[in-house]
Amino acid sequence: MRKRAAVLCGAAVVVAGTFTAVPADASASQTTHPTQTAPAAKPTWKKCGTTDHPTLQCASLKVPLDHANPRGRQITLALSRVPHTAKKYQGPLLVNPGGPGGSGLTFAGFIASGLPKAVAAQYDVIGFDPRGVGASKPALDCEPGHFKPVRPDSVPSTPAIERANLKRARSFAAACGRKYASVLPYIDTISAVQDMDSIRQALGARRINYFGYSYGTYLGAVYAKLFPHQVRRLVLDSIVDPTGVWYDDNLTQDHAFNDRHRALMAWIAKYASTYKLGTDPEKIEARWYAMRAALAKKPAGGKVGASELEDTFIPGGYYNGYWPYLAEAFAAYVNDKNADPLVEAYEHFGAVDASGDNGYSVYTSVQCRDASWPRDWRQWQKDNWDVYEKAPFMTWNNAWYNAPCVFWPTRSLSPVNIANGNLAPALLFQATNDAATPYQGGVTVHRLLADSSLVVEQGGGNHGITLSGNKCLDKYLTAYLTDGRVPRGGGEADAVCKALPDPKPLASKAASASSRGATLHGLLGTRG
Repeated sequence: MRKRAAVLCGAAVVVAGTFTAVPADASASQTTHPTQTAPAAKPTWKKCGTTDHPTLQCASLKVPLDHANPRGRQITLALSRVPHTAKKYQGPLLVNPGGPGGSGLTFAGFIASGLPKAVAAQYDVIGFDPRGVGASKPALDCEPGHFKPVRPDSVPSTPAIERANLKRARSFAAACGRKYASVLPYIDTISAVQDMDSIRQALGARRINYFGYSYGTYLGAVYAKLFPHQVRRLVLDSIVDPTGVWYDDNLTQDHAFNDRHRALMAWIAKYASTYKLGTDPEKIEARWYAMRAALAKKPAGGKVGASELEDTFIPGGYYNGYWPYLAEAFAAYVNDKNADPLVEAYEHFGAVDASGDNGYSVYTSVQCRDASWPRDWRQWQKDNWDVYEKAPFMTWNNAWYNAPCVFWPTRSLSPVNIANGNLAPALLFQATNDAATPYQGGVTVHRLLADSSLVVEQGGGNHGITLSGNKCLDKYLTAYLTDGRVPRGGGEADAVCKALPDPKPLASKAASASSRGATLHGLLGTRG
């Protein structure tokens, strides 16, 4: 997880069926009644407003660690709320920025301020830190400083480099097992969904509205599967492919991120007069890999080696508003032998702080628990080398990010088949060139949610596309949250919007994408 935000999606194959599995080491009652949740006390709201979100309120909620044992150990969820102010009240709108591992407390304020005032005023916008995250207790932090620079090169070009990376992955998994042995069997998507229904009960709501980005789309789809009659409206933006949870989704990401990295190289070529790195995208890409090789030998500022360089540029695959900053750092290093901008870019985009350590701990705990991962490292070697041959940019960095799952100390669940014919119309948003959750995920979920509508951002490459400046997309979102209207196109997509233009270099007055876009992507995070 990155310094400024939450981790995103990783990627194992969905098991078909109409019911979801539960922890293999949980009680039989949970297997029999996976949708039961314990009654929850009404939260006590207190003011916790910020300069940006002055009406924000906060509360906490006790829920069972194991929902099959409601009188057993309790944990605490941190909640936030922007209360409704209109006479017309449409109920709670639960929001989630993704991860797993992303904090949703300030996200409630972002969503409430991004919607038209008349629409936001009709909802209690509810943010929450899922179990294990942020202000919820216990908050996981398996191995502080796990991403401290300089790490071994991500590409295991020698047995020694491979052993060093495997040692890190094994160490992290072992640390999680030592510190949180009693908790890890209950850090998973199903448990988080049951927490959401406890929140619903505590709010006194018969049904909830839900708005999730990235991993939050899977969280919302699983909630809708287990609690279909408790869902009033469902908005999913930048959609996880549930048929690849989670190993296969990661491999698919690697190809998509490689394409976005090449899109950045083409953008730099377009502005050759500014960056002076040439006009041929392929030659510029070769210069980037030459920079990577140089940093592997001599890290910039003692901080930015080859792996940290990847960490710095991966955010550009999530959000093109970062491109001007990345291009300037790249150009300064290559043209002027000046590494300072590169170090600054790493500290802003790539470095991991304490909240990032927490987010990564939850990310691995959920993903390694949610689904079966190959436990034979030879399978990872084969699959990732095969992908690397075609998509070298992020493949091994992504593999090591998820490699603790090889050694994870808990048994795995089966993924949820989210196919659902019992919902009111849901509204889906997907960009065609999204790298973190590639386009096919949106198409797949559109098919699996029988009465859903899909709005596509044609040519868009950002991850998280509503409430970030595209008025066409936001028009559909506003109509849906106002009165439930959805577009009906009858094809693969029900409506199509043009993507926003790519940013200009920083020397221009229109230097980067909208400030709301930057804020959104800071909240969503930059990791896959």
